[in-house]
Amino acid sequence: MRRVLSSMVLAVSMAGLGTAHAAGLDGAALFSNPAKGGCTACHGKDAKSPIMPQYPKLAGQNKAYLIQQLKDIKSGARNNGMTAAMKGIMHMVNEQEIEAIADYLSKLKP
Repeated sequence: MRRVLSSMVLAVSMAGLGTAHAAGLDGAALFSNPAKGGCTACHGKDAKSPIMPQYPKLAGQNKAYLIQQLKDIKSGARNNGMTAAMKGIMHMVNEQEIEAIADYLSKLKP
């Protein structure tokens, strides 16, 4: 029982560290950084002015939803619509950067 409890505490602590690390990243800078995919090129500098109507407006989107969609596109679990355009870009960002970008986007006014 003690070992299980210790494992649970460690897992929760590690999850917290990942969030803390993501919180230290600048989601706005990552969103506009060409070396990280240059999200603004397609989704607009304000994240609500995409260059094509089928590209989503990201400003104000739910953080957990954004994280899941980006992870699913990266892994190939989501493979529909315009995900082919994103698939080639997602290798440029890691999980902490995805969280930081999603956090930034979720706080923007839609």
